[in-house]
Amino acid sequence: MSLVPKHIKKLKPYIAGKSKDEFRRKYGDINPIKLASNENSLGCSPKSIERVQEYLESCNRYPDSSGYKLREKLAKKHDLSINNVIIGSGSEGIMSNIMRTFLHGNDKIISSRNSFIGFRVLADASGYDSAWAPMNKYHYDLDAIARMIDSQTKIIYLANPDNPTGTFFNRVQFDKFMQKVSDRILIILDEAYYEYAKDSHDYPDSMLYRYDNIITLRSFSKAYGLAGFRVGYGFAHEELIKNLLKVKLPFEPSILAQEAAIAALDDEDFIENSIRINTNQKNDLYQFFKQNNINYIDSKTNFITIIFDDEKTNYTVCEDLLKEGVIVRNLIGFGLPNCMRVTIGLEKENHIFKQAFLKVIKKVVQ
Repeated sequence: MSLVPKHIKKLKPYIAGKSKDEFRRKYGDINPIKLASNENSLGCSPKSIERVQEYLESCNRYPDSSGYKLREKLAKKHDLSINNVIIGSGSEGIMSNIMRTFLHGNDKIISSRNSFIGFRVLADASGYDSAWAPMNKYHYDLDAIARMIDSQTKIIYLANPDNPTGTFFNRVQFDKFMQKVSDRILIILDEAYYEYAKDSHDYPDSMLYRYDNIITLRSFSKAYGLAGFRVGYGFAHEELIKNLLKVKLPFEPSILAQEAAIAALDDEDFIENSIRINTNQKNDLYQFFKQNNINYIDSKTNFITIIFDDEKTNYTVCEDLLKEGVIVRNLIGFGLPNCMRVTIGLEKENHIFKQAFLKVIKKVVQ
């Protein structure tokens, strides 16, 4: 008799973008540029670094189990009660707790087939039935998701903007969709890239809505540049948060992670500069792709997804870029085998990427 359940045996684990250390183990002592994991190349706020240094001597102590200071600061920033706020080890940590808290019996999960692979792994690992709607031209098809809803549907996951496509659904589409969703269904609205999309006139900022069955998730990993600390947070009705806190692991995130996030919230200049640089460099890459007849998807995030004619071309370009010291993300694991995702880096990083890309693509098309 096997100790491993069938759904775990069949599970395909999440494979992250290559780290610099992993790259060096294969290609030698070279300093690559990493444009694979949607990290902030600008770094993080100096205030976060200073705050972490102040708390290094506290590492022998457990963090505040309730995360009171960070939750209180987030609540004030968004004009909420602290009872509407939860924090966790990244957005995925909260997603996992949501499934453990609210799924039972014959409940079912619905999302989009080619959206965030991290959620797909969590859903498959839960052991509950799941259904995956196709995308429509690299966008969420909310109508298709709505048609899949049945009496067993309990959780619907929506990433807005989406990873890995960078697209988003607008206010009209979201309002229309929510009219078809029963209040017994929990909507996980993943806004990890909120800071990059919030200024779009038709972006449906979930904090402007007050649905009792929506859990908004956001992250300090992207625009705030704290990916290594793994700090995610969520907003929801007090009753949902109260029950999530029963299931949440007691000492996450760490002391240093919580303090880094608290300091990050105080540095508005860093966030504004981060978004400004990202916008400028994104436009520069758009121009580069257009000049070289490269098909890409307009993005509301800190990455751009490139569409090649076929899987072979995509694979070759991704592998050859590695040999040139540029780490990008092949999206075959997301179900997009002809697509490559590149993080929008700093000007010097994007310059290296463009030079390497031209060198590689010329060889591929010959």
